[in-house]
Amino acid sequence: MRKLVSLLTIGALSVGVLSACSDSSSEGSSDAKKDDVLKIWSFTDELKEPIKTYEERNGVKVELTIVPTADYPTKLKPALESGVGAPDVFTGEIAFLKQWVDAGYWENLSQEPYNADEAADDIVPYVFDLGKDKDGNVRALSWQTTPGGIYYKRSLAKEALGTDDPKEVGEMMSTMDGLFEVGEKLKEKGYKLFPDEGSIRWFAQGADPQAWVNEDNELVLTEGKQKYFEYAKELRERGLTALAPEWSPSWFEGMDKPIKVKEGGKETETQVFSYVLPTWGLHAVLKENAKETAGDWAVTSGPSPYFWGGTWVGVYKDSKNKEAAYDFVKLMTQDEEFLTDWAKETGDVLAFTPVTEKIKDDFSDEFLGGQNNYEFFLGEADSIKPGIVTKYDQQLDTLYGAAVTSYVEGKKSKEEAIEEFKKQAKNAYPDIVVD
Repeated sequence: MRKLVSLLTIGALSVGVLSACSDSSSEGSSDAKKDDVLKIWSFTDELKEPIKTYEERNGVKVELTIVPTADYPTKLKPALESGVGAPDVFTGEIAFLKQWVDAGYWENLSQEPYNADEAADDIVPYVFDLGKDKDGNVRALSWQTTPGGIYYKRSLAKEALGTDDPKEVGEMMSTMDGLFEVGEKLKEKGYKLFPDEGSIRWFAQGADPQAWVNEDNELVLTEGKQKYFEYAKELRERGLTALAPEWSPSWFEGMDKPIKVKEGGKETETQVFSYVLPTWGLHAVLKENAKETAGDWAVTSGPSPYFWGGTWVGVYKDSKNKEAAYDFVKLMTQDEEFLTDWAKETGDVLAFTPVTEKIKDDFSDEFLGGQNNYEFFLGEADSIKPGIVTKYDQQLDTLYGAAVTSYVEGKKSKEEAIEEFKKQAKNAYPDIVVD
């Protein structure tokens, strides 16, 4: 998922249309020839290379429209509802995926002639599950899996922990207590465990995370979610973070060099030991911002598995080119030849197991000191529980993070912060039951 750079930088761009040329006399899908072009909309440029492959194989001209992520839902929704200027194929990001699969914008791929359910055993379970609507019909598929880990600097690990081996470091951080013990050892050497307190949010939920809203439409504030308050506060009070908020300039800067931290009225310089990021964080974040420290990194597991992000793709329900549209979806998600080349070229961790089983043993990333991160992430993906994503997640995660921050900074007590969160959640989603 190389979209992270797009998420951060593409906001200033206007909607663009990128058309690739092909020989119109070539053999291709007959339904695509009726309209002369297959139209695809996305919020990322990831599809450019797949489109070239598709055009070469099918002799079908493809028009790709890239819309900035922030504008994507509001630009695309009117087109899907009216059918005017609507694409034949469009992608969906995890933030709004569940809303769209249930809204029926995507074609039902479980029915004839698609029979997408036949691919269920070949796709990572949680990834396949996320593309289903509330009735269990497949509406969208994804070519990638996006489990996360803890990327850390090997040199700091050797100095503070006595080893830089990913398995040994992972064992040290396999529990929340262990994570804090590692933080203290790093602190003794003058380093910080994480850039900010938000880094711990993925692990605070524990090994059994639950959806924000259950089947009875009730807001679920689990014990794990509530512990996020205490863990974040403890990180701050024990001085284990660099006070560099996620996506801030200092957050990026800490990947490559020491950064300044103001604590107790004094400004000191420190190095950040690790960043909590998913698969795409390696290519789209770290490699782009840690040029000087390339080769000094490794990735390992934390106290519990998690995933972050992902891109799904499906066929517009009213497309006139459904056969050609699904051919493209199959290329992106189930074509062994294409996906093998794609994985080797991009490092994208695939969700299609017939390919991953063949290639997983041969990966080695120089940025990670030669580590096979591909095999690591596939193992993490197997531990991710399906069924925990809801249409409420993006907004509730944002509101909850703000509540935790208000507690960590001493602006509210834990009880006050939780009550404020509940009020905001009810205001944002009047339909959910909040006790």
